[in-house]
Amino acid sequence: MTTPVDSPVIGVLALQGDVREHLIALAAAGAVARPVRRPEELGDLDGLVIPGGESTTMSKLAVAFGMLEPLRERVRAGLPVYGTCAGMIMVADKLLDGREDQETLGGIDMIVRRNAFGRQNESFEAVIEVAGIEGGPVEGVFIRAPWVESLGARAQVLATYDGHTVAVRQGNVLATSFHPELTGDHRVHGLFVDMVRAA
Repeated sequence: MTTPVDSPVIGVLALQGDVREHLIALAAAGAVARPVRRPEELGDLDGLVIPGGESTTMSKLAVAFGMLEPLRERVRAGLPVYGTCAGMIMVADKLLDGREDQETLGGIDMIVRRNAFGRQNESFEAVIEVAGIEGGPVEGVFIRAPWVESLGARAQVLATYDGHTVAVRQGNVLATSFHPELTGDHRVHGLFVDMVRAA
């Protein structure tokens, strides 16, 4: 079955985390969305979302399922990727406060601090102005969220909150500290779907 060019096939890494919410948001933004758990399911994707969840668990499961190296190869080859919360950690080149054995995929030249905004009981929502998103600010849901500690020259800040970078893009890779998939506002996913179409 072929899909029209304007309906790109975007996978959601379904090892752990809020997969269903991303599938719904991507479909609402015009993509053909499907869960991805095995390396052979990466082959015909136009883009990939790495959801929120627990970054150390996600890292271990990616190794256990044989996904880590195939994912790294696809990111290096230019596959558009969007990481939210734990997904932001997964697309960082370096991390602070990670476990010694914690692996990332890389993709954005940035250092990310895990759980920077506090623990689960310190979760909050905030209004965030995101560059490239029309129609006013988006509602950001922050759950044990990371922030970007420092960025390389090729990375572009898209949003800040309380003086910290919370949305960033480098080439075909997008990352947010917050969870837009939990709000019913699909504009951030729309931005990513447009990135996939352009790629």
